[in-house]
Amino acid sequence: MDYEGKSGRTKDYPTMMNWRLALKFVLEAYYPTRTEILPTMATYIKSGQHSWSTIFVDFVLYMSFVGFACEAKGKGGGFVRTAGTNFVINGSPFMFNGFNAYWMMNVASDPSERYKVTQVLQDAADAGLSVCRTWAFFDGVGPAGDDALQISPGVYDERVFQGLDFVVAEARKYGLRLILSFVNNYKDFGGRPQYVEWARCSGVQIHSDDDFYTNPAVKGYYKNHVERVITRFNTITKIPYKNDNTIMAWELINEPRCQVDSSGRMVNAWIQEMAAFVKSLDRHHLLEIGLEGFYGDTMPERKQVNPGYQVGTDFISNNLVKEIDFTTIHAYPDQWFSGQTDDSQMTFMQKWMSSHYEDSRTILKKPLVIAEFGKSCKDPGYNINKRDSYMSSVYRNIYMEARGGGTVGGGLVWQLVADGMSSYGDGYEIILSENPTTDGIISQQSHAMTTLSHLLATGPKNMPLSDDDDDDDREIKFDGH
Repeated sequence: MDYEGKSGRTKDYPTMMNWRLALKFVLEAYYPTRTEILPTMATYIKSGQHSWSTIFVDFVLYMSFVGFACEAKGKGGGFVRTAGTNFVINGSPFMFNGFNAYWMMNVASDPSERYKVTQVLQDAADAGLSVCRTWAFFDGVGPAGDDALQISPGVYDERVFQGLDFVVAEARKYGLRLILSFVNNYKDFGGRPQYVEWARCSGVQIHSDDDFYTNPAVKGYYKNHVERVITRFNTITKIPYKNDNTIMAWELINEPRCQVDSSGRMVNAWIQEMAAFVKSLDRHHLLEIGLEGFYGDTMPERKQVNPGYQVGTDFISNNLVKEIDFTTIHAYPDQWFSGQTDDSQMTFMQKWMSSHYEDSRTILKKPLVIAEFGKSCKDPGYNINKRDSYMSSVYRNIYMEARGGGTVGGGLVWQLVADGMSSYGDGYEIILSENPTTDGIISQQSHAMTTLSHLLATGPKNMPLSDDDDDDDREIKFDGH
């Protein structure tokens, strides 16, 4: 590449082919191992066609490019942080598109099945997805008798833990960040019911599953599990989880609910205690609750936004806990309003998202993630075009709210699976390689959010223009479906 010197004469720095060669090295560095790169550089040096000064400059360029590529591929960007209502990495905005794959640890516990985890992560990375939410729990012996992570309080199956090690290592390999959840609200994979059952079997007086939030013995079981996960030493990467920036965030519990106290106060006390405990163990990673987004008593006027009922959580007060770094919502209007039209369900979805966006931005002053959404093939009248249309609409809402300067960091579609995983199918599953139109929509959103991150990083003057502007050359275009 030529550079124009101050004297006006062209400088050749140091040969015209060096930048092209360096780029070639980068491409070779990005995909194969480094042991495959070094012979390439060695061959170049041994060719004898270049002076040592030229080789030295080329080598500096080469190492700079290789470092850049390795950082891009690996996790050289540091931990994900928050700055006001934005996610940032090294101070630069981080907006993302992501997915759920709750099954990963369970599948990876069988080494012969790990290729399914690899396939999904590779396909996700190819589609530009950069965040994956998955379970870091399986409590109590499962139906097969051998697949639990935590067999009984404090007793773990090392084989299953190594499955989680593999998930973290593979996510790191493909450049994805993870959100790891500590426990389930439901009986699937053990969850709250298993914890209280353990206490009941040990002689503790238990009244209901909601004692999970108040009983000292049960809370002790939970804290022990949290500590075991956070302090886990990864047998593959050799990095303790709490020091691994592959992990974006911890999640206290998937979709907490409480029947005995609909106000959200009982759950709030538990969140305060457990959030402080997590932060006492790990100050590097972000922390979120795992909320669906239901409003409670803090803002009674907001209850009308709920889908007709409360679940014992309070989106406002729960997320005001200072140790909680960002907010989440889940959205399943096809379940909550199963008898209504697609348009009615989408109208609710837009209101659900906009309400939580506004509250996260103005009251909570924390970023928001649409942590679960999707459309089930079990819905009446379902076809893939309807799913693609719904996902496009949700993605556009995420993008339009995010481009205002942040708050909405991204969305996590539920759920990606690999071929041959029918036992994990719940109607919402997506196999990217078998659904090219859906893959295209997901890839488009990934590109839009990544572009938005870059535009925000370079300043407001480079932001996409508003819908009212005619000359909107920088607007991200969304396909209509």
